[in-house]
Amino acid sequence: MSDTIVGIDLGTTNSEIAVIERGKPVLITDENDDPILPSCVGITEDGKLLIGRPALNQYALAPERTIRSIKRKMGTDQKVKLGDTEYRPEEISALILRGLKERAERKLGKMVSKAVITVPAYFNDTQRQATIDAGALAGLEVVRILNEPTAASLVYEINQNAQMNVLVYDLGGGTFDVSIVSTESGVVEVLASHGDTALGGDDFDELFMNLLCDRFQEAHELDLRQNSTTKARVLRAAEKAKRELSDHALVRVEEEFIAEKDGVSLHMSMEITRSEYEELIQPMLERTMECVNKSLEDAKLSPEQIDRVVLVGGSTRTPMVAQLLEERLKRPARKDINPDLCVAMGAAVQGGMIAGEEIGSVLVDITPHTLGIKILDTDAGNIFQGGFEFRFAPIIKRGTPLPCSRSEIFRTVHDNQKVVEIDIYQGESTDTRKNHKVGMFNVEGLSDSPSGNMIVVQLDLNLNGVLKVSAKEKKTGLSKQITIDNAVDRLGASERDAATNRLEHLWRDQFPTIEEEINEYAEGENSLERSEFNSSSSFPTLEDAPPEGQREIVQARSLVEKAQRLREKCTEEDQEDLDAMITTVENALTERNWPALKKGCDELADVLFYLEDA
Repeated sequence: MSDTIVGIDLGTTNSEIAVIERGKPVLITDENDDPILPSCVGITEDGKLLIGRPALNQYALAPERTIRSIKRKMGTDQKVKLGDTEYRPEEISALILRGLKERAERKLGKMVSKAVITVPAYFNDTQRQATIDAGALAGLEVVRILNEPTAASLVYEINQNAQMNVLVYDLGGGTFDVSIVSTESGVVEVLASHGDTALGGDDFDELFMNLLCDRFQEAHELDLRQNSTTKARVLRAAEKAKRELSDHALVRVEEEFIAEKDGVSLHMSMEITRSEYEELIQPMLERTMECVNKSLEDAKLSPEQIDRVVLVGGSTRTPMVAQLLEERLKRPARKDINPDLCVAMGAAVQGGMIAGEEIGSVLVDITPHTLGIKILDTDAGNIFQGGFEFRFAPIIKRGTPLPCSRSEIFRTVHDNQKVVEIDIYQGESTDTRKNHKVGMFNVEGLSDSPSGNMIVVQLDLNLNGVLKVSAKEKKTGLSKQITIDNAVDRLGASERDAATNRLEHLWRDQFPTIEEEINEYAEGENSLERSEFNSSSSFPTLEDAPPEGQREIVQARSLVEKAQRLREKCTEEDQEDLDAMITTVENALTERNWPALKKGCDELADVLFYLEDA
C-alpha cells in the first residue's frame, strides 16, 4: 500500500481535511472534534501566530491583524500584511494547509506528505499553480488538483451500474461552480462545468452588512463602515444572522455599544426577515442560474434529463437556492451529506484511489476553459504575427476530458520569418484581450521560407489542469517547448526558499510537529498535558525505543487519552471493552513489545473510529 494521501478542501471561508479509513472517507477533526478549520490567519499583539478558530475569533477585535478569504487573491500578485511582514496569498494559504497537515499527523499518528487539494472548477491555470505552490510551502506534495464539484460527486452513493446525470451546485464562501456529471459502471465523467470565482457567501455577507449599516446610518446619521473594528463586528453579526435565516423566517441582530455619538453609547437592534435577505441576494443567485443554464447547454441535456441535484457549500443552506433549482430542474435538491464537508470527503476518495485503496469510482475530469494561442486572423487563414494580434485560436476546447493532447497547424506571415511568438491563453472569447494569458515563449532560428511556413503547436493538459506547450517547425523539426506551470510559477527557486524560511520562522515554537512532540515527550517538557497513562514509571522512555517504537509510544498516548475521553459517553459494555484494550496497550508498552503495541493500537483505533461515529 502506498503512503496515505489526504484530501483537502482549501476553502475561502472554511477548510477541511479527510482520509480514507476502511474504505470510506472520514473527516479529521481537531481536539474539540470539530472538522472545520476557518480559513483565517492572524497575529496577536505580542506576535503569536493564530490559525483557524482563534484567528477568526480575533477578527472582530483586530481586523488589521487578521486575514480572511485569502483564496480570492490566489493567482494574483496582491500581497497581504500580517504583523510587520508582507506575504503572498500562497504563503497565507500554506499556513492554513500546514494547520490541516499537522492536525492529520496528530490524529493519524504518522507523517503526512501527500494530498489531493480541491479548487473551484473555474480556477484558471495561474490559480491552480498558486494552490500547488501553497501545498509545497506547507510541506505537501500535491498529487492531484481536483475540481470541487467533481470531488463532491464522488461521495454520494450513486448507483454506479445505471447511467445517471447529476448536477452539482457548489456555492461556497468565495466561489461558485456548477458541474454536470454522468455516472455509469463505476465511472464518473464531467460533462460540463461553469462558474464564477468571484461570487459566494462572502458577497452575501457584504450585502447584508451594508444593509445593516445603511439602516443604522438612517437612524443615527453615523456610518459604521468608517471604523475597521466596528465594520468587522457588523460583518460578523451579518454572518451569524445569515446562518440563522437558513432555518428561521426572521432574525434580530443585536450588537451592544457598537458606536458612540455625542458621548452617548449606541446599540444596534434591528429585525431582518428571510424575505428581505433573499431579495438582497436574489440578483447574485440569478447569476448562478445563468451558469446552470449554460452547463445544461454545454452538456446538451434538458432539465428533464437531470436525475439528481446535489448541493455543496455552506451558502446552499439559504432556502432560496434549493427553491430556484427546483423551479428550474423540476426535482428536489439533495444535501443529505453535509454541504460543508462533502468536498473534502470527495478529495479523500480521490486520494484513496491514487493510493490504491479499494474504492468503486473512477474519475474522468474535464478542462473548464478553452485553451489556445494568439494569432493574426486574415483571409489566408490563421497565421502568426503582424497586424491585428488579438485573435484567439482554440486548441483544447472547454469540456475536453483530462488528460488530453491536442495540436493545430499555423502559418507564418512574412517571407523568411525567423521568430514566432507563442502566447497561450485560456477563455471563451475570440478576442485574447478578454481571455486569461497563462504563458508565452519564442521559437527562434526558423528556416528561410516563404510566408506560410507551417508551425505545429501542441498542448498537453494533465490531470491537474497544468499545461505543456510545444511548437515545431514542420519543415525542419526545429522545436521548443515549455511547461506552463513553470512559466506561471510565481515563486521562483530563490523566492520559494525565502518564503519557506519566512513561514518556518513564523510557525516555529508555536505549533509543534509530530517529531517535535516526540522530542518534547522525551525531554519531559510541560508544553503537552500528560495523562496518568503517560506518567507511569514502568513505561519505556523514547530513548529506550527504536525509531518505530518511538512513534508507537506517541500514538499509544494519543489513543489512550482519546479512549479515556470517550469512555464516559459509552455503555457499560463498551467501557469494559475499552478498559481491556487500554490494558493490552499498557502491557505491550511495559514489555516493550513493539509489534504487540502496534497491533493493540490498531485495534483500539478501530474501536474508537466506530465509537466516534456513533
